[in-house]
Amino acid sequence: MDATNPLGDFLRARREQTRPEDVGLGPGVGLRRVPGLRREEVAMLAGISADYYLRLEQGRERHPSVQVLDALAGVLRLDPEATAYMIGLSRARSRRASRPAAARVPASILHLLRQLSMPAFVQNRYLDILASNPMARALSPNLAPGANRLRAVFLDEAERELFRDWRQAMQSVVGQMRADSGGATDDPRLTALVGELSLKSDCFRQLWARHEVRRREGIVSRLHHPEVGDLDLYCDKLAVAGADGQLLVIYHAEPGTESARSLALLGSIAASSADEVPDSLRPGDPARLYPLE
Repeated sequence: MDATNPLGDFLRARREQTRPEDVGLGPGVGLRRVPGLRREEVAMLAGISADYYLRLEQGRERHPSVQVLDALAGVLRLDPEATAYMIGLSRARSRRASRPAAARVPASILHLLRQLSMPAFVQNRYLDILASNPMARALSPNLAPGANRLRAVFLDEAERELFRDWRQAMQSVVGQMRADSGGATDDPRLTALVGELSLKSDCFRQLWARHEVRRREGIVSRLHHPEVGDLDLYCDKLAVAGADGQLLVIYHAEPGTESARSLALLGSIAASSADEVPDSLRPGDPARLYPLE
């Protein structure tokens, strides 16, 4: 993950994904070296000079005004989430070491996990699993505490088979991680994780290079479980109050559907199986590295 020119990298990637016809331009004269817009076209549409836009992409100008960024967001057809992310990339950040994300899950949330009859778990901003209930672990062994969801979905073939539309699901999870990072491209933990996955997964490297930002709540995950078959489950993420960056993730089915019946069957399997995995990481436990055995 290159933190030296995050704004320029973002602008370049999104420019190359914006087609001339998307902004009312014709194909232009001559061959295009990239499928998207030329730099001078972005500058013209945003009402800034071509030289100034070039300095933005090259990292020689790192703190443009919000007005300039709003104009660029319009040209590049960014939604509000992507626009906020881009603005975050242009802001100066403290050089002091960032505070590590909290690893201790509040006791009340652990109690809630045990009471829920549907798959539920707690993750941090790096998609480390901090706590989970037996239903979550019955849905996937990679939802056990200590696992990392991003490593699992890109590096574990069995985890890929859980998703009926794996590519679309991966686009969503990578975009979600960009949104959750808030533009903090100098976060050492995030940098290490992105670097590892970029080396090990061509798919991840390509998706991360697109600089897409997605924050989708209440989506339907289309899964295929080896024991209960197809599942169409809502996936809702709730912020854990007082725990920086922690999210409570809950999978649930629409009542009366085949997915609800299959989920109930999964609950029976989870109840009858011996599960000796702890519900949460204990103090001092290291995050478990891929693969999860």
